[in-house]
Amino acid sequence: MKLDKSSLLLYAVTDRTWLKGRSLAEAVEEALRSGVTFLQLREKDLDYHPFLELAREIKEIADRYRVPYVINDNVEVALACGAGGVHVGQEDLAAQEVRKLIGPDKILGVSAQTVEQALQAEKNGADYIGVGTVFPTSTKLDAEAVSLKTLKEICAAVSIPVVAIGGINKDNAIKLAGSGIAGIAVVSAIFAQDDIGFAVKGLRQVASRVVRHEA
Repeated sequence: MKLDKSSLLLYAVTDRTWLKGRSLAEAVEEALRSGVTFLQLREKDLDYHPFLELAREIKEIADRYRVPYVINDNVEVALACGAGGVHVGQEDLAAQEVRKLIGPDKILGVSAQTVEQALQAEKNGADYIGVGTVFPTSTKLDAEAVSLKTLKEICAAVSIPVVAIGGINKDNAIKLAGSGIAGIAVVSAIFAQDDIGFAVKGLRQVASRVVRHEA
């Protein structure tokens, strides 16, 4: 499954800490039904077997809505569940090693904070770059902020699509218009909301404006 750039428009990253009693499957289904275009399953604390079980459950939902689905960091789980690909950070397994493991046809996303990291990721086989954190965020308290200037420079430097992530919500996302990004990636702006469907529809509208440079 190779990447269609337009699928990155509204990229949801899961986080079970925000679910307020809902199951992750319920929250994901509502998000995809309402307009999320790309899905990443992010689990930092699950052991292999429960992670794989959850990954398979979420894959069924993603397949039903025909939304690209990647696993954060864990290549083994991604391959075992048949996910569309993997997303790795700078501290995870090197992108070129991941590409060897997953083969040429799966999606590989790589996080980057600098032009140099982004260029290296592209050279090593990344299909898209995730750049952040662009705004302060409670989900990654140790993350270094990336300026709008750097985001623009990364978008200009690479030929693969770029997604902005980190503290993005429907009110501040418009500040990213004109940066050259292909989409916005969000966590709590979807999964911490009481009405996930309503939140997704609002984010989808603003993401379209950002990507079309209409702000």
